[in-house]
Amino acid sequence: MKYRKLGRTGFNVSDIAQGLWGMSGWSGSDDQESLQAMQLAIEQGCNFFDTAWAYGEGKSDGLLGEILSRNKGKRLYAASKVPPMNGRWPALPEYKYREVFPTAHVISYAEKIREKLGTESIDILQFHVWHDGWANEPEFRETVEKLKSEKLIRFFGLSINRWQPENGIAALRTGLVDTVQVIYNIFDQSPEDELFPVCRELNVGVIARVPLDEGSLGGKMTRETKFPAHDWRAKYFGPANLEKTLTRVDELKKIVPPGMTLAEMSLRFILSNPDVGTTIIGMRKHAHVKENIAGSDAGPLDKALLQKLKAHRWDRVPQGWSD
Repeated sequence: MKYRKLGRTGFNVSDIAQGLWGMSGWSGSDDQESLQAMQLAIEQGCNFFDTAWAYGEGKSDGLLGEILSRNKGKRLYAASKVPPMNGRWPALPEYKYREVFPTAHVISYAEKIREKLGTESIDILQFHVWHDGWANEPEFRETVEKLKSEKLIRFFGLSINRWQPENGIAALRTGLVDTVQVIYNIFDQSPEDELFPVCRELNVGVIARVPLDEGSLGGKMTRETKFPAHDWRAKYFGPANLEKTLTRVDELKKIVPPGMTLAEMSLRFILSNPDVGTTIIGMRKHAHVKENIAGSDAGPLDKALLQKLKAHRWDRVPQGWSD
């Protein structure tokens, strides 16, 4: 496992991190299997875990708290997220800041998350949605400063709406934001345009999410793939998206080097970018842990392959089925 500094947090984090969404709301998850996978990840060198209160109404925070308690002698980093008070994803321009992240709401969830994690302070607390029209709201500054001054959190971050990487730059320039979480993968390369340069300028840590495009870049989905109705992926990979996605995946498969899988190539594409501090990926099974951590060990892709992958950029805009 390789490690990188996560911006100005100074945290020395594994470049492969474990995301817990699939452990609490997706079909096929099993708590004991999830805990075993988390423990194996730690033993393989993973030290950064990303969760959110919305992942099972605190369930994944609780799972992470349990694994932290089993590994008290190790420095593990926990990042979680406060849900929007209005319960709406993504944040839209017409929403008022006070309707989404009023101070009392944020503090209440910070305390609940801290209790679930079993820690004195949350390493990184993020807002789960964001709109840059709120960047200069006085209550935003007051809330973040209160979280830090009361030592509820060590650092503050934003999770940026899907396919809106520029919708966070104004917030970064307030100086309040220490980390930013954004979708970045072979298809979704647009953070390179404006967001990453600002993160370099301000020393804001980048947490890349959705490295496998919710599963399509794992290379195992087919046109017959169907998810249970309660599984979020049933909506994401519905008729409006599945065929278009797999057509692009088929083209990518043609350039996967011998001895490499599409999933490995996809993960190493992200690891090839030094702007990224860590990449969160769902790893519910032992095999997934070993495969993904092997991608860290293998390091960046060669420049010729990276150049080919630039041509597979897919600029998208949010749709009703995408959030």
